Amino acid sequence: MKLVMAVVQDKDSNRLQSALVESGFKATKLASTGGFLKSGNTTFIIGVDDEKKNELLTVIKKNCQSRDQIITPVSPMGGSTDAYIPQPVEVEVGGATVFILEVAEFKQY
Repeated sequence: MKLVMAVVQDKDSNRLQSALVESGFKATKLASTGGFLKSGNTTFIIGVDDEKKNELLTVIKKNCQSRDQIITPVSPMGGSTDAYIPQPVEVEVGGATVFILEVAEFKQY
């Protein structure tokens, strides 16, 4: 058995959740925050049998594609902001970061 933790952008979370339900996967959904852009993420925690792991990864990949987005960085904290002129920057957002862990034991009460 595997424990799959998938961190996805909030914009992808509802689509992924629906696809997981349609495919018969049960998941726990947690709100989380990204470190780089400080934007909202959702972390899905999913227990899956070894033989269903690849099917689950296909569902995640199909529903969480990365895309480019233009952002304007926030001004630096502290110091003078007189010389700071924010320039829009194109960054890649979305997609999924997936961690797959081996489960030694599983109990459900």
